[in-house]
Amino acid sequence: MEVPLVMTIIGKDRTGLVESVADIVAAHGGNWLESRMCRLGGEFAGILRVLVPAARQPDLTRALKALESRGLSVIVRADESPGTAAGKFVLLELVGHDRPGIVREITRVLAGQGVNVEELSSECVSAPMSGEPLFKARVRLQLPAGCDSPALRAALEKIASDLMVDISLADLEAAPAVKNR
Repeated sequence: MEVPLVMTIIGKDRTGLVESVADIVAAHGGNWLESRMCRLGGEFAGILRVLVPAARQPDLTRALKALESRGLSVIVRADESPGTAAGKFVLLELVGHDRPGIVREITRVLAGQGVNVEELSSECVSAPMSGEPLFKARVRLQLPAGCDSPALRAALEKIASDLMVDISLADLEAAPAVKNR
């Protein structure tokens, strides 16, 4: 029997960091299913999901925790997700002059509508002509079954106007099936 695990990793960015985690996962018979990893500032942060033989889970967890001696913080948890919930997937993109509170206000509207944030990526970039800081975000959302899409769009458009950001919403296909890698 195999068990799925989800882990988070954070530490000072350096060459070979991902390789050291991948080596440990492979050495314990684990299969790397999916991950999101990036460098933010001088730190490396990642979240990944693996499948490991149940009998090897304790040894894998100990080996990953041993990376703490090399300055890497690792948290390992059993993936107890109930599976894919019903609902529609939508991509929200926004761009506007950077200012504090954009994420808070947008996510407040989403939470108020029962919408789940599946994935969020954001960055601040220089505007092409003026060089002023622009905030950009891409947010993958899962709308609950029965969500009033026009009401959600109207609420987002109202907050976008208040925040002076442009938004777009696009329907996505259902969540892609995770394939073994």
